[in-house]
Amino acid sequence: MKRESAVAVDHLTKRFGARVAFDDVSFEVGVGEVFGFLGPNGAGKTTTVRTLGTLIAPSSGSATVAGMALSARNGPAIRSRISIMPESPGLYLRLTVAENLRCFAGLYGLDDARGRIGRALRAVNLEDRAGDPAGALSKGLRQRVALARALLNDPAVLFLDEPTSGLDPVATREVHELITSLRERGVTIFLTTHRLEEAERLCDRVAILATTLRLIGRPDELRKRLFTRSVDARLRAPLADPEAVFGAVPEISRWASTQSGYALTVDDPDLATPAIARALVAAGADILALAESPHTLEDVYLELMDEPGAGGATGVGGAAGATGATGPGGAAVSVR
Repeated sequence: MKRESAVAVDHLTKRFGARVAFDDVSFEVGVGEVFGFLGPNGAGKTTTVRTLGTLIAPSSGSATVAGMALSARNGPAIRSRISIMPESPGLYLRLTVAENLRCFAGLYGLDDARGRIGRALRAVNLEDRAGDPAGALSKGLRQRVALARALLNDPAVLFLDEPTSGLDPVATREVHELITSLRERGVTIFLTTHRLEEAERLCDRVAILATTLRLIGRPDELRKRLFTRSVDARLRAPLADPEAVFGAVPEISRWASTQSGYALTVDDPDLATPAIARALVAAGADILALAESPHTLEDVYLELMDEPGAGGATGVGGAAGATGATGPGGAAVSVR
């Protein structure tokens, strides 16, 4: 499936002398998509954001950001259509919230600064704190001010670098709600995060970077791609002859005993679960629970990071280096 791209990256590489920050990276981000960018420390995530934000130049490859080719000549035009919110808010602590925003609106050369500041503060629910010094705010509130600053120019693409780092659960939830509201307004969000549950909750698709792009796709697609599907059967007592019970169910390809019951490998849990239940009832088993064994995005991440020598991403059915990317409704998953 092809859709309009807010960001398109083609074989992009960044080197600092002999050190490679990221190598031969290709992907696309659809307009209005929340795109998660995951990876261990030192994987090149922040350097990728800085490159796409025109703060540093790539060593090779090409990209388009907000519909414009990534180049030094297009840098000012790209920066006018994007915003980057770094992990550290970078506010002037002695200035009030409104004074901070006026300062940055002036640096951006924005017209209607008062109106833009009002809209940005409303978007992050901070209108009543406009006169408070930034230094008097909690870390969570400072993150919201930083997000308001990033919204001043009505960006088409918003880069968020670890926006919930160090925040408590309540502040984290508030930032999540803001990201969701921005997506509903059609803002494209490029989110780097170490919180895998955050990416799973917020992102339409995710990419995992470890210098090279290791994998890209929707979280549910990635789970299906990397893991077999199974049903966990918890019983009050072990079966006398589990092979006789499970071997008679065509939907079960293999089974194994666990501490709490049995793990049953199946192709389609929705189809297999009723058949398993009937077989267990017929065998006189007392069923305590029968449900698909869940795999999280964290399982996907750890599985991928444990694989030695995994390379960059490929598109499904494509050659190495293809993006393999679709919009949120697509089905492409890229793994090499």
